[in-house]
Amino acid sequence: MSFEVSQYLSSIPKPQTNFACPICESVQTYAMNNHYHDSYPYPNYLSHGERVKANYVCLGCRTHNRVFFIYLDAASKQITKVGQHPAWTIDSDENIEQMLGSHKNYLRRGQICESQGYGIAAFAYYRRIIEEVIDGLLDRIPALLSDQEKEQYQAALERTKTTRVAAEKIELVKDLMPPILRPNNMNPLKALHEALSEGLHSQSEEQCLELSEVIRGALVFLATQINVSTAAANSFTESMRKLLEKKSGRS
Repeated sequence: MSFEVSQYLSSIPKPQTNFACPICESVQTYAMNNHYHDSYPYPNYLSHGERVKANYVCLGCRTHNRVFFIYLDAASKQITKVGQHPAWTIDSDENIEQMLGSHKNYLRRGQICESQGYGIAAFAYYRRIIEEVIDGLLDRIPALLSDQEKEQYQAALERTKTTRVAAEKIELVKDLMPPILRPNNMNPLKALHEALSEGLHSQSEEQCLELSEVIRGALVFLATQINVSTAAANSFTESMRKLLEKKSGRS
């Protein structure tokens, strides 16, 4: 915050803020429903070096509360948020969450780290996702291939079973992607492979942040495109089956 830390808790500003309210189901204004010094013995308690609690309530429903834990630093003249309840979260892509199943929390944690500029932490979460879901992802791709393409891909897919390293699995099949998974001839699996190959320990915070964006973007595209394409293929097959059955019944 930009304002100077006052000597007393009672003199520190109490700004309103906006958050999504789960009860109102919309973004609402939140205001403090008591003061920073609610747990201190008197209003003019000295603020310097204190860790205090700020309670906020939604002005829409007057029910939902958010609690922030704040550190008052007189030396640097800053007020720093050091925690909150409920914990801060972020919306994720439904398609990729469905694909990730029990691993979807890694995606949310990675996005939170990414939004806060913690590139190394975000990269670590996304790399863990790839390592744990790559087999399932690769197994779903044959449904989008022609018979001839499927034979070649299946052979490469079988070779991936001999290694546990995600980057090696991707290396084996990355050049066999069907056109529907390669928009403008850009290969998301190749992007994943290159990002993972850069390595977690040799990159700076900024470089990992960039790589984490590459990994998340490629994952979201693959999950979305595979889900949509598979659903479309299944719908077409079912429609054709019904059409043939009706035609056969008229014969």
